[in-house]
Amino acid sequence: MDAELKLLLTSANEKTQYDTYAKNLLSRKSILACILTAVVEEFKGMTPREAEQFIEGEVHVGDVPVAPGMTNVEQMTEGQAGAGQSQSGNRIVGLNTVQQEISEGTAVFDILFYVRQRDGLSRIIMNLEAQKDEPSAYYIVNRAVFYGSRQISSQKERDFTGDNFNDLKQVYSVWVCMNMKECSWNHIHLTDEPLLGCHCWKGDRDLLNIVLLGVPNEVPQREAGYELHRLLCALFSVGLSWEERVDILENEYFIDAGAEFGKELKEMCNLSQGILERGIEQGIGQGISQGERRMADLILRLNETDRADEVIKAACNEQYRKKLYMEFGM
Repeated sequence: MDAELKLLLTSANEKTQYDTYAKNLLSRKSILACILTAVVEEFKGMTPREAEQFIEGEVHVGDVPVAPGMTNVEQMTEGQAGAGQSQSGNRIVGLNTVQQEISEGTAVFDILFYVRQRDGLSRIIMNLEAQKDEPSAYYIVNRAVFYGSRQISSQKERDFTGDNFNDLKQVYSVWVCMNMKECSWNHIHLTDEPLLGCHCWKGDRDLLNIVLLGVPNEVPQREAGYELHRLLCALFSVGLSWEERVDILENEYFIDAGAEFGKELKEMCNLSQGILERGIEQGIGQGISQGERRMADLILRLNETDRADEVIKAACNEQYRKKLYMEFGM
């Protein structure tokens, strides 16, 4: 591993939970393949290397809108341009991608991609969302249902036409929530509960799948059932050394950390939001007043990411309190 890359990953030890970095890490096909073999029934029993071959085309990261009417875009072929043809078979409808500067403020899927099933004919639509913790402003299950439903509804005229609902593709919306108290894993899906009679209604009960993964900071022991969480902890847990991360990624999951993540690591900057917020909350629990919290929040908004220690010290040190008061007017 070259010295620059090692330095970047070491610095990331306290910064790995920032949204952009998390998405870039999770979008690597070697990581996606590990998730596929764990959560998608179709790929259980495969090795990640085998499953990776079924990931199709481009992995979209933060550029496909969620809102109805914005997920798809109609693309005319060169011969059809200007002809105004829109009947089934006369147009190409694909995923609508928006530039980052244009999409600011627009809800977008974190990670979205297609996976080819073993039969070579069917496909699965996968969505992966990274959260630095469980949201408090809304119920995460409600949002996950909305995202999964959008994956279903946006298929019309893109993946199937007219009333050909039998061509609907299976979808997975996987939510990775960091900073949780313990490892957790829930699979929410459709169930069929007969209430009267015994008629067998035709249809696919496995179309909509929501997977919620709670990831703590403490890396779980290497034992059955914790393989996926151990991988995610290796990526995002605060406090792991460089050697510990590389050991898990390379020796347990056969992922070349340097080759896979070099590009993302070189683009990292100001990635300590998660650790800062957690440190402030810990400080409040140790006696920081609401006034100091207001100062801490102001520092965060001003992106003064190297001042976290001063905020914590302000809880018990009058000198620091005066310094922050003079500098930030609080």
